[in-house]
Order: sequence, then C-alpha cells, then structure tokens
Amino acid sequence: MYKYLILLAANLAVGACGYQTLLPDTAQAPEGAFGSNGDEDVAAINLASWAFSLSTNIRHNPIEAARSVAAVDYLAGELSSNPRWIGISPFVQMEMLQAREEVRAAIGILPNARSQVVVNSLSRYAASLAENGDQLQALQYLTNPAFTLGPKLTEARLENLPFMSTTNVATQRAAASMGGGSGTNDNQIP
Repeated sequence: MYKYLILLAANLAVGACGYQTLLPDTAQAPEGAFGSNGDEDVAAINLASWAFSLSTNIRHNPIEAARSVAAVDYLAGELSSNPRWIGISPFVQMEMLQAREEVRAAIGILPNARSQVVVNSLSRYAASLAENGDQLQALQYLTNPAFTLGPKLTEARLENLPFMSTTNVATQRAAASMGGGSGTNDNQIP
C-alpha cells in the first residue's frame, strides 16, 4: 500500500507540471506612456484601438505610432498575466499576442525581444520627440539591437505603418472587452 501511495503521489506531481501555463513576456508600463491619467491599461487599450482602427490615424505621426506600437506590445503581456484581466476572453489574449507579432514585424523588431526593451525604447523615443523635437536625440532610443532596421528605417516605418488587420481586430476586441469598444479616446486623438 505504501509503494502504491508513493507511486500515485509521484504521478500526480508529474502530471500537475503539465498543466502549468507559461505567461507571456510582460513589460511594466512607464508612467504616462500611453497618455494615462493613472490607469495605464485602459489608456493603452484606448490608444491602440484608436490608432489601429484606420492606418491614417497615425500616418506621418511617428510619436503616436511609437506610443501605439508600445501599447500593443505592453497589452499582449498585460492582458494575459495581470489578474485584473482574468475575465477577458482567451481569444482576445491570443489575438493580442498575434498583434504583438504583427506590429513587431511591421517595424523590424526581433520576435523574441524582451517586451520591456520594446516598450521602454518606443516610449522614450516618443516622449523625447514630443518634448523637445530633437530627432537625433530621439533616434538614440531606437539603437537597441532589438530594432533590426536601425533607428532611421525604424522611424520611417513608424511614419507609414500599413493597415494591420490582426492588430485592428485584436485592439477593437480588447476595447470591447473592457466595456468600451468605440476605439476612441479623447486624450489620444491628436
């Protein structure tokens, strides 16, 4: 009987390991990165859903494009790892992870780059450009090796992001999941 209990305990322990889910890489949002009044999650959802609803919303506006790409990267992890969002659909979580891949590919960010590096770099670039307008200083934030195209080409991509259907769907569904769904935010529209 004793051998049976040890064997059962060992099998249960090994079996339980198979049910462990790895959380996606998740960044911490820099304060005010998404135009927040204190709730970075809601600000990121509102910004991203507005920005990616039409490609013209952020065309020729690298500041808003960088902030929006950072918002998607942040949300991809946040919506899957923060207990606040436990009730959000797993489909929305999956779509946001796919959106992260899509926007990273669009501007040349390594697929396996740490989310914190991406969010910090893009947020600092946008803040620097917005605060002092010094493009050369702002471009320094895009020199990280995670940005495969280099600062100038990355900025050129931010200036003219294509319509990304996966990102559009994911951000609209994320907005609808929090009760909004309009894809607009008065604090974000330039």
